Amino acid sequence: MPTVWQNIWQGLTTASPLDQANLVLGLVGVALMIRQSLWAFPVGLVAVTVQGVLFYRSHFPADAALQIFYFVALAWGWWHWVKDKGGAPELPVTRLSARGWVVTLGLATAATIAWALTIGPAMGATMPWRDAFIAAFSVAAQVLQVRKNIENWPLWIVVNAVAVASYWSAELAYTAFLYAIYLVLALVGWRAWRAAMARPVETR
Repeated sequence: MPTVWQNIWQGLTTASPLDQANLVLGLVGVALMIRQSLWAFPVGLVAVTVQGVLFYRSHFPADAALQIFYFVALAWGWWHWVKDKGGAPELPVTRLSARGWVVTLGLATAATIAWALTIGPAMGATMPWRDAFIAAFSVAAQVLQVRKNIENWPLWIVVNAVAVASYWSAELAYTAFLYAIYLVLALVGWRAWRAAMARPVETR
């Protein structure tokens, strides 16, 4: 166990300034999203830009390209939260219909299979199914989040749990530690948005 904490501390202290900025922006962005603050979007836009640069420099073009999707989704989400309030002070948190759940899970599963069988092997991924699952379900969770569907949080919980287990088994304690933080934040976010749904929506 002391070795694990040593690895985590080493990761925190030896990370490049851009890596550290990426971590701070990511944590702040999630915290703002939990609070349903519009500031989550500009912070998120900067965060995915930094993440894209990091992936590009590390020669992970597929992951870098994925950040472009996140950028577009966050930009659309910002507009959606501001424009589609229906006269309320803020866009309300909503639930997916049963059909919406089926479509979301079906598309994410199909994307996972397609990614694992094509893009993963082409990119030389050592764990193509793990990578494909995290990528596909992260995209699904991101879309639900910017739509303000509460189901984004359980998806993030599952994605982060898979990431923690995968990186821990690969003896990447620092990376597993970071995803564990995001896992806890997703649990907090789910609880906070459920409480928000229970409150009556005020109108002007």
